[in-house]
Amino acid sequence: MASRDRVRLADATPAIALGPLDGRYRFAVAPLVDFLSEPALNRERLHVEVEWLIHLAAHRVIPGAPVLSSEEEAYLRDVVVGFGPEEVAELAEIERRTVHDVKAVEYFLKSRLEAAPSVLGADTVLGRIGELVHFACTSEDVNNLSYALMVRGAVREVWLPAARALVEQVAAMAREHATQPMLALTHGQPATPTTLGKELAVLAHRLGRQVRRVEAAEYLGKINGATGTYGAHVVAVPGADWLEVSRTFVEHLGLTWNPLTTQIESHDWQAELYADVARFNRILHNLATDVWSYISRGVFIQIPVAGATGSSTMPHKVNPIRFENAEANLEISCALLDTLSATLVTSRLQRDLTDSTTQRNIGTAFGHSLLAIDNVRRGLDALAVDADLLAAELDANWEVLAEPIQSVMRAASVAGVPGMDNPYERLKDLTRGHRLTGEEMREFVAGLGLPEGEAARLAALTPASYTGIAAELVRLLDT
Repeated sequence: MASRDRVRLADATPAIALGPLDGRYRFAVAPLVDFLSEPALNRERLHVEVEWLIHLAAHRVIPGAPVLSSEEEAYLRDVVVGFGPEEVAELAEIERRTVHDVKAVEYFLKSRLEAAPSVLGADTVLGRIGELVHFACTSEDVNNLSYALMVRGAVREVWLPAARALVEQVAAMAREHATQPMLALTHGQPATPTTLGKELAVLAHRLGRQVRRVEAAEYLGKINGATGTYGAHVVAVPGADWLEVSRTFVEHLGLTWNPLTTQIESHDWQAELYADVARFNRILHNLATDVWSYISRGVFIQIPVAGATGSSTMPHKVNPIRFENAEANLEISCALLDTLSATLVTSRLQRDLTDSTTQRNIGTAFGHSLLAIDNVRRGLDALAVDADLLAAELDANWEVLAEPIQSVMRAASVAGVPGMDNPYERLKDLTRGHRLTGEEMREFVAGLGLPEGEAARLAALTPASYTGIAAELVRLLDT
């Protein structure tokens, strides 16, 4: 039988996604498309160009330029609002001719100005002010402002709501299990008991702190020309206060004005933001590995999903796939965020192009973080606590009471109680390498000769009750 060539998947229509975020995991990251995709970048470029044109006219920056009516301003802003699939295709066709993405946006907007009389009437001035589009701008004046708006929108409208919901979910679990005693493991060995809620509260507190840092992020922007000197601005219109025009425009967009730059905005704010998001990722990675360990240990039981397969060959398995998936995606996100942070703060002399292609990966970096958050949230939703196992673990490890017993003996020794010498060494000899029962521990305490009150407190102490103020600490999440 004659062989034939395989079907070329690259030629399929509609196009098949190369990466998982636009394929398998699209459902979890789709909201980012409105902010961090290539069409979103072009929409923001268009937005910046429109607002710059309106700003120049409204502030009478260019002598002789007409002031726009409210209807004309609304027409211009509707160009941005209505930017959809057809406009994306039209702009792509223009870029194929210009071989320059920002210039294509300029020509696209000029075509809308030329079409304005057919919509607003022959008296509109929009058809006569095409040369105000992109006036005195370098491409990076438009790009830096566009990226700042895009990242701000993605963080505030998509990533932060997801991150806050995760933090509250972990905090709610902490409150629910605040009093659930649990054997702690330090270095993987039995240690001073805690409560499950307190350990979850630690993670919620850590994640919440990073969320607050991201919430406080600054988004900087500049509009100052080809090398940041306002050279073309001053020559074209020497009478204008270009510093004030620049500052008020950037702040009009809701951004923080950066007064001193080269051709590019320095991107330091991006490095700061991405470092905070990466730190959130790493703490979430810690949560994922801890929960995975708790599942492996039996502390958490995974609630089976009806119809789901845990293993293709072992029918009994319910694998912790949500947390493993999250780990991998957090590592990818952090690798990209670290690269963005390291690369974007450096630009040779007054400008090189390394930032252009680098910034196109911002959406991917946030996408993998958002996907991980989604996986962790769904994983946490499918957990139940095995209180019986926790109780059995505690009852099998009475030696953890060596710490409070030797501490009581130390205090008694300081108070002058006889027979309390070498408390640490005596408890070490009793417990190290040995498993003790509750009865054996109580017998030891009874033979110490402690004052009656201390002896009674220690006799009543169990591994399950030796949790300090762990339950109360969970309330700190609400302060």
